[in-house]
Amino acid sequence: MDETILLIEAAHDGDKNARERLVTENMGLIWSIVRRFSGRGYEMEDLFQIGSIGLMKAIDKFDTSFQVKFSTYAVPMISGEIKRFLRDDGMVKVSRSIKENGWKLNRASEKLLYETGREPTIEELSQETGLLKEDIVMALEANTEIESIYKSVYQGDGNEIFLVDKLPEKCDENERLINSLALEQIMAELSEEERIIIELRYFHEKTQTEVAKELSVSQVQISRMEKRILLKMREKMAG
Repeated sequence: MDETILLIEAAHDGDKNARERLVTENMGLIWSIVRRFSGRGYEMEDLFQIGSIGLMKAIDKFDTSFQVKFSTYAVPMISGEIKRFLRDDGMVKVSRSIKENGWKLNRASEKLLYETGREPTIEELSQETGLLKEDIVMALEANTEIESIYKSVYQGDGNEIFLVDKLPEKCDENERLINSLALEQIMAELSEEERIIIELRYFHEKTQTEVAKELSVSQVQISRMEKRILLKMREKMAG
């Protein structure tokens, strides 16, 4: 059995030395990803620490039955952790406590949205995070500018996209490779029906109506399923 897999299984059983060894052996991987985010106004050492959190999450969540290398699974986890930090830290500088509350609320909102299929109320966020309603409102207002680019908008055909997806973004060959590996891993974890829908919609560029006809269901059903699948994929990409 692969030595990395043995170390991961040992780490899952509580072996701290195995966990530390995995982190040490993958420092080069973290740095290779961190360098992609240079020039963003942050110290590389700080981004390395954030990337290390992503690596540790990858170690904890990796299923040794996956038919992929650990590094293939870890790359999007590390990258996602750094991207989330940059997004949450944002362009508006706020106090540390408000910023931390914003992080809590962001994760709680994603969790509740996935569970209920709708945006959570202030009361629900308060119960989920343990924060006072006043603190929630303050944190949400402080992060409104940044969060707005992650709100959904609609195209002419009625399909939902995110405003951030319409922003121009530089993408080098390494980033394209990393994104390709991440997508391949996430697609492999979808059910057959979910994978067919995504392939027809985004690889064959079929409309929701065309996909509905092929699968003998309504366009409304495809719309709902697609939103659920994309949310699931975004969560896996973010880690």
